[in-house]
Amino acid sequence: MADASKRQRFESVYTILRDELLAYLRQERMPQDAISWYQRNLDYNVPGGKLNRGMSVVDSVEILKGRPLDDSEYFKAALLGWCIELLQAFFLVSDDMMDQSVTRRGQPCWYRVEGVNYIAINDSFMLEGAIYYLLKKHFRPEPYYVHLLELFHDTTFQTEIGQLIDLITAPEDHVDLSKFSLEKHQKIVIYKTAYYSFYLPVALAMYMCGIPHGATPASDPYALAQSILIPLGEYFQVQDDFLDFAAPPEVLGKIGTDIVDNKCSWCVNTALALATPEQRRVLDENYGRKDPEAERRVKALYEELGIREKYAEYEESAYRRIVALIETIPERPAQGGEVTLKREVFKVFLDKIYKRQK
Repeated sequence: MADASKRQRFESVYTILRDELLAYLRQERMPQDAISWYQRNLDYNVPGGKLNRGMSVVDSVEILKGRPLDDSEYFKAALLGWCIELLQAFFLVSDDMMDQSVTRRGQPCWYRVEGVNYIAINDSFMLEGAIYYLLKKHFRPEPYYVHLLELFHDTTFQTEIGQLIDLITAPEDHVDLSKFSLEKHQKIVIYKTAYYSFYLPVALAMYMCGIPHGATPASDPYALAQSILIPLGEYFQVQDDFLDFAAPPEVLGKIGTDIVDNKCSWCVNTALALATPEQRRVLDENYGRKDPEAERRVKALYEELGIREKYAEYEESAYRRIVALIETIPERPAQGGEVTLKREVFKVFLDKIYKRQK
């Protein structure tokens, strides 16, 4: 199926789910202005992104089952995908307030929309609450229902821990590079991005396909999936950090701001690990400054330190390591309709990321 029609089919499920959420408010006899507000919150914040996380649940279920999904299976897989998009919206609405960001996805951040302001805090809670309403409504009878709840709760907490480390390590208004390190960067990346963007979609697909946990951690397909997807998520974020510095804005689709925003990025942490005392002084004096000249000096130092070459080395070694991990998945024919973990699920993720330009 072409990407555009695939996206269209996925988006058609959003409309059904949104209408179910609004019908619940009507059933509870909520005032019309509250219902209209919730609809605007949902429509403004949930469906506008790339939808990669959500659609990867559907793709993963199809790969695991080894066949196209019937309408009922598609709806359930897409519903789980939209629950990730609701989680993402909850994170972004609140993240934009914490960072005092101005725009998101080419429009004003929700809290900056006229009349919204701090109501956005409660709106973010209502985006998260929608996940559990939908899971209960559609998955309550399933034997894996509790697994879905635990997975969403655990992943949410992990992401919030990652956000905390990021907020206290790299506040935009107070630059202190002594708090930065590649180890700290790795923690932030794994907790803030890798769990919800990479492990969550695949684990949801595995539960929906009825893949059981193993008796021991060594035989648990979920532990195996996590051991591949977390490094994959880490590689994705390092790549994102590098592209923010190195990709031309017309290719990236936005202007990179990590340097002026004092981000705890892979590039600055790699530079800190390589810098002489003289070069370290250049970073201390220029990083995180809202000044194009200071940003230019940091970028020049990155070139001097060979950050592009270091990234190329990192990318090749990360790619080889992930390919080797994928090859540890036992490929055996499924018996009697059982669904087992397949290497292709992970290869699809890796192929989307490797050598991407934006």
